[in-house]
Amino acid sequence: MNHPGLLEGNPHDRRLIERVHPTDWVQPEPRGRYNLVVIGAGTGGLVAAAGAAGLGAKVALIERNLMGGDCLNYGCVPSKALLASARRVRTGSQRNDGPPPDFQSVMNRLRSIRADISAHDSADRFRGLGVDVYLGHARFLDGRHVDVDGRTLGFRKAVIASGARPAAPEIPGLREAGFLTSETVFGLTRLPARLAVIGGGPIGCELAQAFQSLGSQVTLIHNKSHLLDREDAEAAAVVQQALIGQGIDLVLNADVQVAAVRDGARCLTIRANDGIRDVCADELLVAAGRRPAIEDMGLEQAGVAADERRGILVDDHFRTTCSSIYAVGDCCMPFKFTHAADFAARAVIQNALFGGRKKQSRLTIPWCTYTDPELAHVGLQPREAEARGIHVDTYRRDFKDVDRAVTEDIVDGFVKIHVERGKDRILGATIVGPRAGDLISEVSVAMAAGMGLGRLAQVIHPYPTFAEAIRQCGDQYNRTRLTPAVSRLFRLWLKLTR
Repeated sequence: MNHPGLLEGNPHDRRLIERVHPTDWVQPEPRGRYNLVVIGAGTGGLVAAAGAAGLGAKVALIERNLMGGDCLNYGCVPSKALLASARRVRTGSQRNDGPPPDFQSVMNRLRSIRADISAHDSADRFRGLGVDVYLGHARFLDGRHVDVDGRTLGFRKAVIASGARPAAPEIPGLREAGFLTSETVFGLTRLPARLAVIGGGPIGCELAQAFQSLGSQVTLIHNKSHLLDREDAEAAAVVQQALIGQGIDLVLNADVQVAAVRDGARCLTIRANDGIRDVCADELLVAAGRRPAIEDMGLEQAGVAADERRGILVDDHFRTTCSSIYAVGDCCMPFKFTHAADFAARAVIQNALFGGRKKQSRLTIPWCTYTDPELAHVGLQPREAEARGIHVDTYRRDFKDVDRAVTEDIVDGFVKIHVERGKDRILGATIVGPRAGDLISEVSVAMAAGMGLGRLAQVIHPYPTFAEAIRQCGDQYNRTRLTPAVSRLFRLWLKLTR
């Protein structure tokens, strides 16, 4: 077994491998020209392959590593299993009624859950769906043929869904010191007493909080003035204060100058606002972004243009610079989320096989950082709308004023909904607080359906729920429509109808 983050002797990891990259897999014989060849068996590739096969297309799916891709093996599934365990430990610690966490049990639970879920992404399952599954390295020969370890597959259309992998900053001595990434951190068998995390984006914040809750002393290092700097600054501040309150040592505006091993510890020399300091830890975790996995694929032979940072270049219909080849997911899209790859793949099936015109720009894509509290967003931030010449009105409801939150002692967090000034067209929303990732979907549905904030206020919500905060933002909007002139008309009508 030679896969990062998986353990040779662990029965759950062996069960995972048997499903998503079985060592005894027999490669199928090519069946003439395929309607669709899909390169990469992460979320985008799996959805494209299963959807096309279900419509009667002859499909080949190629994966050189693990089927299920980043989401199953290194991302959504293991990270959320870890976060769930950390949340239970944190809740027990707050009540002083829980034993200290057993890290090996936490990680074994993670591996068991991952292996269970892997059945959905297994090679056997996709073969049963009628897909020819090739486990090997794909390389384009031209715009109509791809080689898989010596086998040539012809295709009418192809979809590249090769994903992305963790990026490492150019810090002198970092590679020599050794570090973990989101691909290798789940291979830990022992809880590091001290953990230094480089990167204050979603992955860095989630894992920093999880390991702090499990018993590590975490130092979180970020090169900007606040965490989650791409999010609403006020919402990010709520998360930041929560992490500080849980004991995380936060170093902002930090420039990591050098890494080295000293006395058995991995040490970083950092220049920050308060001068130069050293941070030493038992493990370093780098969570400083991701880069497209597009190397050694023969893109040039197929006439597919790509950029090292942006990935494969696609138009608004997901088509590359080669008319027979499309791309979806982390290898080409700015939104590197599982659900974004999923719905992009659904669009590509229509565009590639049936001449559809589904557009990337029409996708309404929410996202969530699964810290405690959660931070979720959909649509435009006000600064983005203003840059497009759209003036914005924002309606806000704090959870401390929502009855359900009061009953649960929630004092932080809020809902913000942004609309076009003078109209009720929803442009975007940010939610920070409990269940923000679930709540944001209500706003996403309204946006996708063209429902304005005024109409959203008319939707009856159960009482008491956190979702009432969304309806109450709509109530605020409707009250702005009650201008003095409208009020006078109402009073006149009531007087005449007495």
